Amino acid sequence: MSGIYIHIPFCKQACHYCDFHFSTSMNKKEEMVLALAKEIRLRRSESANEEVETIYFGGGTPSVLTSAEIDFLIFEVYQNYSVVENPEITLEANPDDLSTERIVALSKSKVNRLSIGIQSFFEDDLKMMNRAHNSVEAQKCLSEVSKYFDNISIDLIYGVPGMTNEKWQLNIEKALSFGIPHISSYALTVEPKTALKKLIQTGKVAEPNDEVAQEHFVILVDTLTANGFVHYELSNFGKENYFSKNNSAYWLGRKYIGIGPSAHSYDGISRSWNIANNPMYLKAIAIDELPNEIETLSQSDRYNEYIMTGLRTIWGVSISRIRLEFGQTFSDYLMKQADKFLKDELLEIENDILKPTKNGKFLTDGIASDLFMLN
Repeated sequence: MSGIYIHIPFCKQACHYCDFHFSTSMNKKEEMVLALAKEIRLRRSESANEEVETIYFGGGTPSVLTSAEIDFLIFEVYQNYSVVENPEITLEANPDDLSTERIVALSKSKVNRLSIGIQSFFEDDLKMMNRAHNSVEAQKCLSEVSKYFDNISIDLIYGVPGMTNEKWQLNIEKALSFGIPHISSYALTVEPKTALKKLIQTGKVAEPNDEVAQEHFVILVDTLTANGFVHYELSNFGKENYFSKNNSAYWLGRKYIGIGPSAHSYDGISRSWNIANNPMYLKAIAIDELPNEIETLSQSDRYNEYIMTGLRTIWGVSISRIRLEFGQTFSDYLMKQADKFLKDELLEIENDILKPTKNGKFLTDGIASDLFMLN
């Protein structure tokens, strides 16, 4: 087994671009923590004879929990599962939650990795995104965190309307100045039913430009690789020995259990997901029911999932694995669909591994969809 993901469905305020499941009301926070602990107990049979290697607190904003609540949930995992000696335990956090006192408390807990939602070091970007922190808090937070934690990741967003290449370069250089060993970076996307979508529709914010985002992506890749980072997944860059073990396991198709409203789970054969509704989740857990839906994956589903995750990583897609695991029909189909991308030098084959070229990386998701086997 790989890991346990715990979804904390609360945020202080809603970021304009976010479509993850969360509530800005903290009224049920204590009740939710107890329900999460109960789901951890209810699902312990799913990890029989397996060890948990990672625990990941995502959200939402997990740092809205108290240190005691985080410790309590980690304790529940240890009580109900077999955990390896030195698991990677990650807490997603926002800068405004990371006071020096809080950082010190976390450093004394079992949490050994922080993933901090910086997004930008510029005030105008943060206001446009409706982030709860400001630029000064972001920089102060990183200065303090670096004194107590070694394994730190930050998030940055590119392709922001009005962000020049020069401004984006300054964002990256500011991040590098703190000696952070891992950076996750994503293009700003406009999701349905978000505040950002409405702001664009009313003309208050310009629509993100794909060409600008691609330019930012190239700058990101070139700058970080020149500074010793490995571009190990489409949106993730890490120094050696600082890759996210939790996320790497996901991309490599390892098993994981998702705890909490909207959390997803995967066991190699089926995928399941909890209901994305806090009251309904709490009601079900109260009567010892798991409020989830389960989908058994077809051969085509598993092939498509491997293509999507494989192409996004430095590990690529093993052609021999496709042939052995899915059969010659799938292998022939893959090579037929990949042919045009190979000719256009957007994909390449090296040592039996199919992966995007430098020019193809930004287009990875679109390329992967063209390689999918349609049922």
